[in-house]
Amino acid sequence: METINFAWLLLILAATLHAVKAKYHLSSHTVDVPTTIKETHLHFFMHDIISGNNPSSVIVAKANSTVIKESNNIVPFGAVYVFDDPLTEGPDPNSKVIGNGRGLYASVSRGSDLTLMFNGDLEFTSGEFNGSSISVVSRDPLVLVKELAVVGGRGKFRMAKGFVWTNAVYFNVTTGDAILEYNVTIFH
Repeated sequence: METINFAWLLLILAATLHAVKAKYHLSSHTVDVPTTIKETHLHFFMHDIISGNNPSSVIVAKANSTVIKESNNIVPFGAVYVFDDPLTEGPDPNSKVIGNGRGLYASVSRGSDLTLMFNGDLEFTSGEFNGSSISVVSRDPLVLVKELAVVGGRGKFRMAKGFVWTNAVYFNVTTGDAILEYNVTIFH
């Protein structure tokens, strides 16, 4: 019986080998790149609202044992949030909207050092960079001032890299609502 199974396996392998061509393919070539790299500085505010009837950030997953209450730890270990936050010129929620930040963040720390994993696309919908965005993927410790990594972008920021200094200009420890100041340096 084992011989018959092995024979069938060899027959199937031989039949598919030609169709797959089982050959590693590699192609590379030299491309011309700009001799200069542009450095751009951006300054704006992101409004992350968890509370109320129209939140811009909502929980979509959590560990079975996780209980989330107001005035409790609003980002317990294992909680995953998605966000669609407005980006504005100033810290006032009624400031001119210049774009939106969309993505997700997850609570990744079991200890007292509250830390998120932030994955977001910050798109600009007006001005010189209308239609362009930066991709931010980074560990995000919940402290007032922190640095996040810019790992790419779209449009005018294609292949970008850089960093973001964020400063919490407003944070409500009961609801989790926050207004974050973003100072971005992008190399593209």
